[in-house]
Amino acid sequence: MRERRALQRMVSVVALVPVVSGLYGVLTGVGGTSGLVDVSADSHYRYLSGLHMGIGILFWTCVPGIEAKTGLFRFLTLVVVLGGLARLLGLALTGLPSLTMLAALAVELGVTPLLCLWQARIAGQASNEPPSAAPGPA
Repeated sequence: MRERRALQRMVSVVALVPVVSGLYGVLTGVGGTSGLVDVSADSHYRYLSGLHMGIGILFWTCVPGIEAKTGLFRFLTLVVVLGGLARLLGLALTGLPSLTMLAALAVELGVTPLLCLWQARIAGQASNEPPSAAPGPA
């Protein structure tokens, strides 16, 4: 029970990052990160920021009853890891990005998969627990 709560807290905090950064990207667009703005690039950036925000919100929906959300948690982890692999490819093709982007890469390819493994552990523990003895009809 204590480990489950620790996982719930960790997921709640980590999911705050894509929600806040996604909302920032939606509201400021590419202009929030640089001075030059191509309208199509800005539109795409805002769209991807909305997806980023949505991923964080969906992770939040996993927090209540986290032990039963394995399918959604794994799907979201897959999406995040695929994004991280795309970012890693960009790093290989164009060079080192900012420290913020490197930190994001570490979360995408390190922290998120570790949280997924932790969630699987909690789910496994929950499935091995005997059902609680509920009072029957009198």
